[in-house]
Amino acid sequence: MDAAMGLVEWVTTIIGHGWDVVIQRGHAQDWPHITANILHIVLAYALAFPIGWERGKNYNIAGLRTFPIVAMASCGYALAANDLPDFSSDAVSRVIQGLVAGIGFIGGGAIVKEAGTVQGVATAASIWNTGAIGIAVAYGNLDIAITLAVVNFLTLWCLTPISEKFRQSSDNHD
Repeated sequence: MDAAMGLVEWVTTIIGHGWDVVIQRGHAQDWPHITANILHIVLAYALAFPIGWERGKNYNIAGLRTFPIVAMASCGYALAANDLPDFSSDAVSRVIQGLVAGIGFIGGGAIVKEAGTVQGVATAASIWNTGAIGIAVAYGNLDIAITLAVVNFLTLWCLTPISEKFRQSSDNHD
């Protein structure tokens, strides 16, 4: 109960100070900046949602929840890097390198090898792509983000049935 009262007092204090949000660096953020960040994150989520839907409808390991979360988190990390006091191209490079490696690790978990076949590679590649979508949104490259999202979705939606037919025909010839 004390924690809840403390939270209520904290929220009341923030509201009482003209809605300024104080962040760790110790200065107030303006609401237009906060709103822009939120919109970037929501856009990254929305662009990855159709990809997650396509993967999720076939009960893949990664699906409806994973893809939007990866895009949203990638966007969030990139936006946070933009707000660093010593923001530089080196800092951007390190953030992107970390994201690419981390998302590759997540995607690697979607790849399964069994009975002489490998499954989940398209899902892993799509997870990696949604990270790129999030980064592109964060840095304002909406043309890249939209192109990546549309081409990824169409590739999965159009080519998955063809790929499955090839797989079935090769299974019948064994």
